[in-house]
Amino acid sequence: MLLWPMAQVPELELPASQTESPLRSAGRTARDRILSFRVIYVAVFVFLVLYTSTVRIAEVLLDNHFSALAVEAAHVTELDTPVATQIQEAMGDLVERSAWVTIGGVRVTSLVLGSDGLSWIYVHGRIRPQEQGLAPTDILRQAVELLPASTDVTVSVPHTSLLANSILIVYASILLWGLYIYNRANQRRYSRQTAQAIQARDQAADRAASIESELASARSRLETIEPAEEAQGTEIAELQSERRQLQRKLNALASREEELRGSADRAVELSEEVAALEELLEEAAGDISSKEEELKVLEKNLKQASKGGGGSRGKGSEALGRRLRTLYRTTEIDDHAVNSLFALRDEGMKLKAEEAIKRLAEEADNVAVRRKVGGLPNHLNIFELGFGGKGRIYYTRGKQQRFRIVSVGAKNTQDSDMEYLRRLGRDEMA
Repeated sequence: MLLWPMAQVPELELPASQTESPLRSAGRTARDRILSFRVIYVAVFVFLVLYTSTVRIAEVLLDNHFSALAVEAAHVTELDTPVATQIQEAMGDLVERSAWVTIGGVRVTSLVLGSDGLSWIYVHGRIRPQEQGLAPTDILRQAVELLPASTDVTVSVPHTSLLANSILIVYASILLWGLYIYNRANQRRYSRQTAQAIQARDQAADRAASIESELASARSRLETIEPAEEAQGTEIAELQSERRQLQRKLNALASREEELRGSADRAVELSEEVAALEELLEEAAGDISSKEEELKVLEKNLKQASKGGGGSRGKGSEALGRRLRTLYRTTEIDDHAVNSLFALRDEGMKLKAEEAIKRLAEEADNVAVRRKVGGLPNHLNIFELGFGGKGRIYYTRGKQQRFRIVSVGAKNTQDSDMEYLRRLGRDEMA
């Protein structure tokens, strides 16, 4: 009774987009937070890589710079002062007191060797003790022995130096500024998402309030309509019960009609089957009589064939031998091979055997030899060529031609074929 009034109630379910949007927004928020941590990790990693790489590049550039300065300091042009003293003063001016060393904190290890590559002149600010009051000739001899000098400079930038700290501060400033900008962007995005979530919540609250009002109005309409519908509901139930009873009676009548129709159809089918069986019986009787006549004719032909069978077989074998020797003149074929080939009962096997003989005669280099026949006397070198799955051709080297076919057989004649091959004498194979 309440189904019809309830059908007039408006749809009270929330839209799927409103119910699923909080879950999707929560999933996006979680992914964004995880992504923010990943960005921070990547930024810190890039910062460390850039810092160490820049320090290493600075070491390489300063190494080239100080190497050039050391070469310049080792170039001595005046010969009125000892060479080591001049190199010490020049290295001190150009290298030891350089702004990169004194201010930047760069460590420079310098070495100056004589022309022989073994005698050291200057090592990191120190020289050998020089004698006082050297004569000009001694100074000149010393210059000739030591010059031209070779230099070796090693530069390192400690992480506690001013240069390394400056690089660190620059990259740290860039990193912090980038993270600050990224954080501000995330905050703005989170603010927008929060505002959207609040708006969605307010819309859901408004929709819930409207649903509540619609439910209240639907309840009031049901309270008004329900008393009037009770009588109609009772009458409808009675009519439905009566209809069910009539339907059961109708089904019973239909089943009875089907049974009667089936009985009639079965009687007709049985009469038709009887007529068909009688016709088949007449046809079978006629077939039996014709088969008996054919059997008599076959028995008569068999008796005639048994009387003249030996001569016809011999003539057939001779005709086969002449045909094979005429077609395949490059191959010798024994009479035993012709007779054994003629004795094969299957015409298909005969055709496949002749095909193998043709390949042996015309395409001897491409014929796949199955194997050499074993278990024979030492003077017999006979090979086996297969055909048709179970057929075998036994051949050897010919007397005048390349090959000689000795015998042809199948799997069921293998024992008799092997016995024949063993009986072949040395004169027959020569």
